[in-house]
Amino acid sequence: MTTASQGFTGRHMLIATCSFFAVVIGVNVIMAWFASSSWSGLVVENTYVASQEFNRKAADMKAMAASGIIGSLSLDGGRIHYDIRNRDGSPVIVDDVTANFKRPVGDHEDFHISFTKVADGQFESRHGVGSGDWIVEVISRREGKVVMHEASRLDTAGFGE
Repeated sequence: MTTASQGFTGRHMLIATCSFFAVVIGVNVIMAWFASSSWSGLVVENTYVASQEFNRKAADMKAMAASGIIGSLSLDGGRIHYDIRNRDGSPVIVDDVTANFKRPVGDHEDFHISFTKVADGQFESRHGVGSGDWIVEVISRREGKVVMHEASRLDTAGFGE
């Protein structure tokens, strides 16, 4: 006497278990490949050196904030404007202004620009800025000394760039 249907056997359990782990391992391999082929996550080259410089940089930033100097970045088509003013609204005299545009995740679209002086405290540069979120670091110098160093987040999605 033989039965036509034996139900759930050990062979079925083995196939189900192997299939489950094959899917899990396959998904892990795919995710690991995507993670290693995209942004590295590197923020600083040497974390020890960065940690040693933190207190000095924090003190410099407090002094800049107390100075009352304010920078203003704006976009107009392919032009990028930067105005730098004192607390009373008068222009700050600086020689050199540079900006680093960085995406919050990934570095394939990052770029660096130098501004051209238009008038005292007013600078301009030409560069297309892609739509989306950017972290913009602007550094203003007078006679080689940093007068203003600021970073801000900018969302260009509404500008149609």
